Amino acid sequence: MPALNSATNNPQGQLGHDWSAALPDPDTLRQTYARDGYAVIRGLFSPAEVAEIAQGFDRMQTAGLALGRSFRHGNLLFRLGDDPHLGRILRMVQWPSWRDALLDHVRLDLRFAAVLRPLIGDNLKQIINQMHWKPPGAAKVEFAYHQDSRFRRPAHAFRDLANSYVQTGLAIDAHTRASGAMRVIPGSHLMGDLGLGADGPILDQTMQDDTLRAVGLDPAAALDLELAPGDLALWSPYLVHGSGVNVTAADRRLYINGYVRSMDCDRGEVAFTHGRPQPLGLRPALVHYEALHEKPEPHFIDGQGD
Repeated sequence: MPALNSATNNPQGQLGHDWSAALPDPDTLRQTYARDGYAVIRGLFSPAEVAEIAQGFDRMQTAGLALGRSFRHGNLLFRLGDDPHLGRILRMVQWPSWRDALLDHVRLDLRFAAVLRPLIGDNLKQIINQMHWKPPGAAKVEFAYHQDSRFRRPAHAFRDLANSYVQTGLAIDAHTRASGAMRVIPGSHLMGDLGLGADGPILDQTMQDDTLRAVGLDPAAALDLELAPGDLALWSPYLVHGSGVNVTAADRRLYINGYVRSMDCDRGEVAFTHGRPQPLGLRPALVHYEALHEKPEPHFIDGQGD
């Protein structure tokens, strides 16, 4: 898909990069997103900014591996796994913004408000604040084909999910087919909830063409969502997507932040009010960790559950 590059006049972001030239024309963005279920904005963050964010990833990776096993403190979650090639690896971190100030600033950068305004307005809550790693040589870093709508639970807390929620992913490294870039099925969001991945965690499954065929999708329609560092991808909660292993010599990291129109969601942290960033409060809001109020203290997690 061609990059969306139409210059507009907007203020600089919080990390000091003049990003106005990268912003898409709002009408073009709306049309592209509505048709395909995703869009890409090239060069939204500069190389210097990405390098600084990458240092945040390094800090969180060091902290996570030092823990030795999966760990939770409120909404902050370090999810570790055992890889047959590399041993213990950090697969993802949820809500790193409770621990790292830079990563917190990035999720509230004015660029997100500017990009999301044409799609879901400027009064937004945040449901996802998540870091993903695909280290080189790792064997168990795939994501089965799925729709993010599966994870927006409880369903009654979300209204008009298709039109009120947008997932974003900021590329920290080059995302290519070889490095395990996302594979997407353009237009699949128009089919609604297909019930993909109901038989287990998507982190434990590989992409299978038969999964697509079973719901009436053609595997030949899948496209690699290739990104350069600093590119931002946006996708619908109903877009069918997955990703493979990283067979390159470099890491493949992605910073995912998911936003929802405030009036259409009963959960999440308030991120923007009238386009203005809103900091985290003294206590975390209920997002998707159901035992937040019963077990908010730091604790290790045995297995896959809390």
